[in-house]
Amino acid sequence: MIKKKSNSFRKVKYILYKETLVDFKEHFWTFIGSFFGIGLIALTQSQSLDKLENIFLIGSFGASSVLIYGAIQSPLAQPRNLVGGHLISAFIGVCVYKLIPDPIWLSAPLAVSLSIVAMQMTKTLHPPGGATALIAVIGTPKIKALGFMYVLSPVLSGVLILLLVAIIANNLTKNRKYPTNSRWTKYIKPKKIRLRDVTKNKTNL
Repeated sequence: MIKKKSNSFRKVKYILYKETLVDFKEHFWTFIGSFFGIGLIALTQSQSLDKLENIFLIGSFGASSVLIYGAIQSPLAQPRNLVGGHLISAFIGVCVYKLIPDPIWLSAPLAVSLSIVAMQMTKTLHPPGGATALIAVIGTPKIKALGFMYVLSPVLSGVLILLLVAIIANNLTKNRKYPTNSRWTKYIKPKKIRLRDVTKNKTNL
């Protein structure tokens, strides 16, 4: 009985240690990635959009930043989900607004719900995509007037900025790898050569 309690106490201590462990390097690169990602979007979109419109869109991209810079191992943070989720949701949002602009209590939930189902069906689930669809319906008149151009700019242009910064910032250290799919990262990070492999190749020669 005492041994069981002791083992349970050790497990609790280990869990608390892991959950409260502060990795300053990890936090530093998370900060760098999100800072430059959102900063570049704000800089480029401030040339064409008003302050209020920028606030709307940066809210959606800010949520994406939490995933692609702070939770890079998450399946929801991968490039397919990031790009596909936003684009599909933006397209659906525009379609819903064009077909059912009013009442808002119908168009807003319809845009979000359809975008979630579409992301599930295409395996591009990305939670911030729901906000992208919603903005197309409840955004300012200028955003609504963009029509399907909304999908290309500001959505696609913003997503590509986030992705580019994520690929750079998340691969600057050996402890971070983005995307997690090795088909992508083999072109970004050189494969480590192990001494065992070198010896084996020499033997074969």
